[in-house]
Amino acid sequence: MDLFDFGKTWELITELPGVQTALLAALILGLVAGVLGPLIVMRRMSFAVHGTSELAFTGGAAALLLGIGVEYGALIGAVVAALLLGILGARDADRDSVIGVILSFGLGMGVLFLSFYKGRSGNKFGILTGQIITIDSTNLTLFVVSSVVVLAVLALVYRPLLFASVDRNVAVARGVPVKTLTVVFALLVGVSTALSVKVVGSLLVVALMVTPAAAAARVTASPWKATVLSVVFAEVSALGGIVLSLAPGLPVSAFVTAISFLIYVVCRVIAWQRDRRTRVSAVEPALVAAA
Repeated sequence: MDLFDFGKTWELITELPGVQTALLAALILGLVAGVLGPLIVMRRMSFAVHGTSELAFTGGAAALLLGIGVEYGALIGAVVAALLLGILGARDADRDSVIGVILSFGLGMGVLFLSFYKGRSGNKFGILTGQIITIDSTNLTLFVVSSVVVLAVLALVYRPLLFASVDRNVAVARGVPVKTLTVVFALLVGVSTALSVKVVGSLLVVALMVTPAAAAARVTASPWKATVLSVVFAEVSALGGIVLSLAPGLPVSAFVTAISFLIYVVCRVIAWQRDRRTRVSAVEPALVAAA
């Protein structure tokens, strides 16, 4: 098995419409995940993304059992999870416990639904680890419509949402509808999480929704720069993961998570070197003065 057969990879990309559709879906998802990611990190909602993905898994498993599109079930499950998190977990003190309750419930029900399913085992595995190559024109339409809605709503609420994410107490004092924004943002995250299930599966959604943004946050404190870097990192992870998985025929999720983790490690090293230089620059004048 050749992991880096670029001739075969190029042949698959140019000759198989399904691969081209998958790359387009990944391109769209990378944009959405990259834009939402910095706000998720800023609002400390990484665990919430994982909790939402578990109900997306439950919805997808239920849809598989009922014989309907997995992506629709995942979308419904993720939206329900987002509403529960946004309403029940509005207070910071309650958030972790609410996420834990939803996560365990979603995982348990999803396993139950899959145990009733008697079809191909690959379909079960795909909900957990992703099946982006199975995306067709119908799935792509759902991807496009959902992504446009998410980005449009985010554009409308971005400034007050960013304000509330940076300093919640001041935002409340200024009359910003923080509770409403919390629910709206949770819904946006829920929809995006459901879209990510097709690429990396419900178990590894964090690799696209959080890791690129966490990497960007290591190298810049600017929300705008972090958003741009997050989008770039998410696109590289999603598109690169698909391309590298084609020749060996291995799960896309393995490559997506590996690339996103590598980017995060590189950003950590860059941040460490920058902080080290800053500390040295601050110490040197003091040493000269003492001499």
